[in-house]
Amino acid sequence: MDGHIDIDLDVEKLESTGGRATYIEIKDYVKGKYGYSISSLYIAQIKDKVGLDKRLNYNHGTGKTDGRTLVCPPEKEEAIMDAFRHFNLM
Repeated sequence: MDGHIDIDLDVEKLESTGGRATYIEIKDYVKGKYGYSISSLYIAQIKDKVGLDKRLNYNHGTGKTDGRTLVCPPEKEEAIMDAFRHFNLM
């Protein structure tokens, strides 16, 4: 025996994430399904809108801004909501 094990794994059939997903996972899901690149700001805005908890952002307040606030477009909002449902966040 060489200590090597072959496993056939279908990622799509794995158990749910238990209501947890990283921003990167959400971005990758939206990019793969819809072709949209979305920002963490948009994800945070939609989390606020639907009342989901956000993790602490250690970089918050360190960047410079011109005072404008970007608002998530409706089509990207729906894609993010779909990702939330996919990852059982809602």
